[in-house]
Amino acid sequence: MQDKQPDYHPVVFRDRAAGYAFLTRSTATSDQTIDWDDGGTYPVVDVEISSESHPFYTGKARTVDTEGRIARFEKRYRDGGPAPGGDDAA
Repeated sequence: MQDKQPDYHPVVFRDRAAGYAFLTRSTATSDQTIDWDDGGTYPVVDVEISSESHPFYTGKARTVDTEGRIARFEKRYRDGGPAPGGDDAA
């Protein structure tokens, strides 16, 4: 039996949201190509998020105020909840 390895080749991954692209090796394929800085033409795969646009990697992640949220919940519902038709009624 002959082992067949996947086609592992240079591919450009492009994050359009961040305007960022990088050349790496992958088994991913694409019908689209891009001319790269080194003069080569490579398949390009568009991705929705990468390390350039993901909040965790960019340091722009929001901190959730769970302690304040819990305190507000307990304050609101400690005495049986808001009065019907009161300020808290939706």
